Formats: sequence, structure tokens, C-alpha cells
Amino acid sequence: MSKLKRVSGRETIRAFEKMGFVQVRQRGSHIVLKKRAPSGDVGCTVPLHRELAIGTLRGILRQAKVTPKDFMENL
Repeated sequence: MSKLKRVSGRETIRAFEKMGFVQVRQRGSHIVLKKRAPSGDVGCTVPLHRELAIGTLRGILRQAKVTPKDFMENL
């Protein structure tokens, strides 16, 4: 498993946008991203924090069905 580094919410959103996710809506400091996939829509919620905890980032990746390796390549 590739080592995740601490990133901000904005950096996370930028990486997801490179992978084809689009911003659907925002409520307060949380942005919802979605992506159309052959198996159905995939989405996740990203908080706009200065620095995301590693556990939070892992949860976001799990929600979006993205591997840590793919995420780190798109940073």
C-alpha cells in the first residue's frame, strides 16, 4: 500500500477532478464530488480543511472507490 501524505481539502479536490470527478454541491465547508462509472455513480464528500487527517483521507478514498496509489499519482 502506498504511503499517503497529508494534504489539504483543496488539493484533494484537485486530484479527484483530475480523475474525472465533478463538484455537485457544497454545504458549508463540505464539497460533494461525483463521477459516472459503468457500475453506477460514485461519490464522496471532502471537507475544506487546511490539512486532512490520514484516517479521514482514507475514508474519502474508500467512499470514492479510489486506491491510494491512484490518488497519489494524481496529486
